[in-house]
Amino acid sequence: MAFTLPPSGEAGEDRYTPLAEINVTPMVDVMLVLLVIFMVTAPLLTVSVPLDLPKSKVTTLTEPKKPVVISLNHEGEMFIGSDRIDPADLEQRLAGLAAEDADRIVYIRGDRTISYAQLMDALGIVNRAGFSKVSLVAEAIASK
Repeated sequence: MAFTLPPSGEAGEDRYTPLAEINVTPMVDVMLVLLVIFMVTAPLLTVSVPLDLPKSKVTTLTEPKKPVVISLNHEGEMFIGSDRIDPADLEQRLAGLAAEDADRIVYIRGDRTISYAQLMDALGIVNRAGFSKVSLVAEAIASK
């Protein structure tokens, strides 16, 4: 904080009065010094070791398989994807899919009017078929 002297001849007043200005010059000086330091050190942080890396014949990563979607409608019909399937054949079809890749995720979509027993039966069939990653699908409530 800087102080100024009052003009001479004014008696009875304080000798020093505060000057209400902020001096930003020291702050700018510090920032410029920091900028120069970062500009000098940044290129030194990169690794620039020239290497002749070996070649490799690796197989490309496979895309994860699409999940198996099982749907149960209000009439009790079952679907794998969009294909209608007889409930008696569901376990056999799922066992075939599990034999291909048992780590696939199975989504079970059930109409809100089906019974809890129908949903649990479907979960049991999926489990017996060999799948361990099962999720139930619900519709999100729209927020206002």
